[in-house]
Amino acid sequence: MRTINLDTWSRREHYQFFTTFEYPHFSLCANVDLTKFLPAIKAAGISFTGAIMYLIARTANTIPEFRHRVREGAAIEHEVVHPGVTILSKDDLFYFCTVEYDQDFDKFMARAEKEISHVKETSSLNVKITDDNLLFMSSIPWVSFTSFMHPLKLTPADSIPRFAWGKYFKEGKSTKIPLSVQGHHAVMDGIHAGKFYTEIQNLLSQPESYIGGV
Repeated sequence: MRTINLDTWSRREHYQFFTTFEYPHFSLCANVDLTKFLPAIKAAGISFTGAIMYLIARTANTIPEFRHRVREGAAIEHEVVHPGVTILSKDDLFYFCTVEYDQDFDKFMARAEKEISHVKETSSLNVKITDDNLLFMSSIPWVSFTSFMHPLKLTPADSIPRFAWGKYFKEGKSTKIPLSVQGHHAVMDGIHAGKFYTEIQNLLSQPESYIGGV
């Protein structure tokens, strides 16, 4: 983790402008194409949730703005950020699960499977967030939504990026899914969200690049 030098940062003016906002967040939602990805993970017997977590984390880690945070009046950049996802457990209640990111797909999936199973067994919201090197994610598999907004704390303003995916659906011969991206405007803009969508779509369209045997 490093502290960004505001004096030399090209984003200094934007950072100072948006950190004065009571609600400095923005959210986008767009459909991404699963046509090649979905049959690939089904054939390999791979968890959809784990695979989407991996793709979001891999994409976010390649874009510096998704690793930037506002912390105690300073701007910082993490070397690596890790996915934290909500997991549905008993009584239709959700719980939090954090998985250490690894670019190796198989290693990450093994960790995700272990951590998700543990969370389902313990079922507790008593999880202390001790760092902001995270990416918060939620699955809403019952609705093909067109917009989404996550809850967050405003004092101080939470700068952890948030993602949500919904129910996938058919559109002609394609299979698509809504995916939302929410960020703190002091450290990222719409162009960075656009880069995110472009890159994750590239990965979704090339599952053979990270899933063995496809």
